[in-house]
Amino acid sequence: MDIEDLQTFVAVADAGGVSAAARRLGISKSIVSRRLFRIEAELGVQLLARTTRGAALTEAGITFRDHAARASAEIDTAREAILPAGELRGRLRVAMPLTFGPTHFAPVLAEMARQHPQLHIHTSYSDRFVDLIADGFDCAIRGAYLQDSDLIAKRVGPIHGKLVASPDYIEAHGSPETLDELAAHQALMQGTEAWQFMDGDRTVMVQPQGRFKADSATALAAAAAAGLGIAWLPDCITYKYVASGALVPIMTRYPVPPGAVYVVRPPGQHPTRKVRVLTEMLIEYFARNSDVWGLDR
Repeated sequence: MDIEDLQTFVAVADAGGVSAAARRLGISKSIVSRRLFRIEAELGVQLLARTTRGAALTEAGITFRDHAARASAEIDTAREAILPAGELRGRLRVAMPLTFGPTHFAPVLAEMARQHPQLHIHTSYSDRFVDLIADGFDCAIRGAYLQDSDLIAKRVGPIHGKLVASPDYIEAHGSPETLDELAAHQALMQGTEAWQFMDGDRTVMVQPQGRFKADSATALAAAAAAGLGIAWLPDCITYKYVASGALVPIMTRYPVPPGAVYVVRPPGQHPTRKVRVLTEMLIEYFARNSDVWGLDR
C-alpha cells in the first residue's frame, strides 16, 4: 500500500474533507481523490462517506484511520532518521499573528529557510483565529492568553505588557491613578475586550470605554502616540515608543498579568522535526531578545 495514499487518507480524515486536505498537503483535489479511490479499492471497503459539507468517516474508516496514522508517523520518523544530520525537507505551513509576526518572528523563519535549503516554508500572517486542521497548517504561533482547545501547545516565551499614554494626552487629561479612574479616560481597544490588571495577588477585570478601535496592536500604539487615549499593549509593540519618550507607562501600581507565546499544533502522537526545530529556534530568539519582550524586568 502506497504510503502517500495512507498519509492522504489521514489528512482527509483529520481535515474533514478533500479540499481542506488538499490545501494542507499542497496538492490538487483531483490527486487527493485519486489516492482515496486507490486505497478504498485496495481495501475493498468504503472509508469515507462524501457529503455536501466534506467527508465523514465510516465505521471502517474510523478503525483504519488510527492504524494509518501510526504507520504514517513511523514512516516519517524513519525518513527523518536517515536524513543527513540536521537536514530538513518537505513543506512547513505556519500561521503567524499579523501584529508582531512580520516584525519579530519572520526573521526566525528566514533563518530557518537559510539553514535548510531543501525546506519549503509557507507562512500566513493574520490575527484571525485560524483552524489549523481545516486550513492545513502544521503549526501556529499564538500569543497572550491561550484559549482552551484540543490543540497541543508548547510555550516558547513570555509576553509582558503595560498601560501606556502619550505625554500630550497626560498633560491634557491627566494620568489615572486607580482602576476606577480609568472609566473617565479614552481607551484604545481592539473591540469590546476587558483589560486585566494585578491588584496585589488578585487579577482584576476592567471594562474600558473609548471611541477609537482597531484590530491591530500596532495601529493602537500609533494612536496612543498621537494622543488619542490610553492603550493596554504588549512590550514588543511599545518598547520603541517608550524608549523614545513618545509613550509613557502609567498606572504601574497595577501591572498587566504576563501572557506567553506558544507554538500550537494539531493533536497527534509526536511533533514533526520541522515543528520541533522551529520551536527550538523561537525559544532561542526569546533568550536573545529579552529587552524587546520585557523579559529583563
